[in-house]
Amino acid sequence: MDYRQLGRSGLKVPELTLGTGTFGGGGAFFSQWGDVDVKGASRLIDIAIEHGITMFDSADGYSAGAAEEILGAALKGKRDQVLISTKGTFRNGKGVNDIGNSRIHIVQAVEKSLKRLGTDVIDLYQLHGFDTHTPVEEALRALDDLVTAGKIRYIGCSNFSGWHLMKSLAHSDRHGLARYVAHQAYYSLVGRDYETELMPLGIDQGVGAVVWSPLGWGRLTGKIRRGAPRPQTSRLNSQLVVDNGPLVDEEYLYNVVDALDVVAAETGKTVPQIALNWLLRRPTVSTVIVGARDEKQLIENLGAVGWSLTAEQVAKLDAASARPKPYPYWHQALFPALGAQGHV
Repeated sequence: MDYRQLGRSGLKVPELTLGTGTFGGGGAFFSQWGDVDVKGASRLIDIAIEHGITMFDSADGYSAGAAEEILGAALKGKRDQVLISTKGTFRNGKGVNDIGNSRIHIVQAVEKSLKRLGTDVIDLYQLHGFDTHTPVEEALRALDDLVTAGKIRYIGCSNFSGWHLMKSLAHSDRHGLARYVAHQAYYSLVGRDYETELMPLGIDQGVGAVVWSPLGWGRLTGKIRRGAPRPQTSRLNSQLVVDNGPLVDEEYLYNVVDALDVVAAETGKTVPQIALNWLLRRPTVSTVIVGARDEKQLIENLGAVGWSLTAEQVAKLDAASARPKPYPYWHQALFPALGAQGHV
């Protein structure tokens, strides 16, 4: 396992991070991801640490906090060996202030996450989404105070648009506040929107990508192919999961999987291993979050590191997954001499 700088910070993180969306299985949505309990989580964490995965990502909204509780219990006696990242923003209570990025909610959410995780400090705390009702200066001051208090070590955000992120970075720079060093963002071979604006921003501003759903919301497992029936065990069998995830045109998906199959035959690697390895070659990517229902899935994901696709194989995958650029980026691409897109 190689380790990378998290954005422009001094923190080094493993190429792969183990996500905890499969822990707990609470509610109609997360029950489709998995129902790993403390015993199962302990086993997955032991395997992960043995192979160099030393960062574990959660959120207070995963199974209504149960994922954090399970992670905390499974890490007992191992806390000094690992990094914990978690997130908060979305509703986690019935009160009017139990949602958003206000000072009151951020502080309360962090305190509750610390308790569930059984730790005194969170290594990376990320706002799970942008809150248009709260001024960025309020959210950033609250996060900076928590860093100063020693309850958070680094801060990041998740699911921000480019202007959301840039406005926040500018405010931190202007007022000397803690700065986002990570952006937890959706990015996959069948979801390359990140490259349009957020990747150039990350390069320019030193923000590392913490990639979620790198297998395209379960579409790049190698089990979904043209003309083949949908596998019996798949989160995509749940309409609730489909409706709350990225939309992917089926023909486009099949074309990408066809290219993955070609590369799989050339490398002897599996479709998900190739999809993950492709991401690890992309600019700004600091770590890729992988989830696992069981040991078999985790071991397969671990096979994505320790080797590299060739330039020709990357080009083949790039071509199969390319999509038209939205405005103004298609127009900027007409003038490469100006360099607007040349660094991506």
